[in-house]
Amino acid sequence: MLIIKIGLCKKDLIEKNPILKLSFDFSLLIIDYCSRLDESKKFAISRQLFRSGTSIRANAFEAQNCESKADFIHKIKISAKEADETQYWLTLCEYSREYPSTSDLFIKLEKISKILNKILSTSRRKIRLVIFLVFLYKQVCDVIIVLAHYHISTLKNYV
Repeated sequence: MLIIKIGLCKKDLIEKNPILKLSFDFSLLIIDYCSRLDESKKFAISRQLFRSGTSIRANAFEAQNCESKADFIHKIKISAKEADETQYWLTLCEYSREYPSTSDLFIKLEKISKILNKILSTSRRKIRLVIFLVFLYKQVCDVIIVLAHYHISTLKNYV
């Protein structure tokens, strides 16, 4: 019973998060494509494509349980790198003789890559804003301390 509830929670997470949904569906397509490569005895490319193609989703999902914003960005960046590697292996398949077409996979992968890059740029922008606000806060605190010292020294002159 507990296992079913955990599975449903994860299914909800996948359905509500576009990158998780797209990358999960893409992983399933990669598994099917790699099975066709294995049937044709194209094991070396199949293994590489399988690893990179399914790793996109694995890292995007792992980013959902990150320990910090920097950790989130790091995991999404790994996912984007795996997408780049997957594009390389798909390109080799597309231009090699006697390999099944990869055009549908390229379309899905391009959509995933765009979302990953948007997530990265938005996350980095937010981190820069937080850093700026912390810097600004420190500056304001320093000014308040200087003013407080000034007022204390001014009050001592009257006492």
